[in-house]
Amino acid sequence: MTMQRVLLADDHPEFLGAVARHLEPHFDVVRAVGNGQAMLDEAARLEPDVIVTDISMPVLNGIEAARKLKAAGSRAKIVFLTVHADQDYVRAALGAGAVGYVLKSDLASDLLPCLKQADVASPFVSPALASAS
Repeated sequence: MTMQRVLLADDHPEFLGAVARHLEPHFDVVRAVGNGQAMLDEAARLEPDVIVTDISMPVLNGIEAARKLKAAGSRAKIVFLTVHADQDYVRAALGAGAVGYVLKSDLASDLLPCLKQADVASPFVSPALASAS
């Protein structure tokens, strides 16, 4: 069985490295980029199965980049990994086509379950946020 190919997008290189190390035993991390436009460019070039992205990034934020990806017909599943613990951001992310929303503080406990659930019809939202809604 081949591993799912994952593109990472976040403007903090150290955090990108930590996420890549967390995912690499289970996924093929094909590239890590630092802004939303680079995410669009690399998604078109690499055609990953999953994109794990932050919301707040330079050039183009993650929500706008997700909207553009979906409008362009990308089949990549989009998961937001962010510090924004606000229901308005959750709604905006899911409205942009995301299948998951994970808080950075819950990376260790929530990201792998979220990615494993990415094929399920209902989106994954960090339990800390889901219980707050």
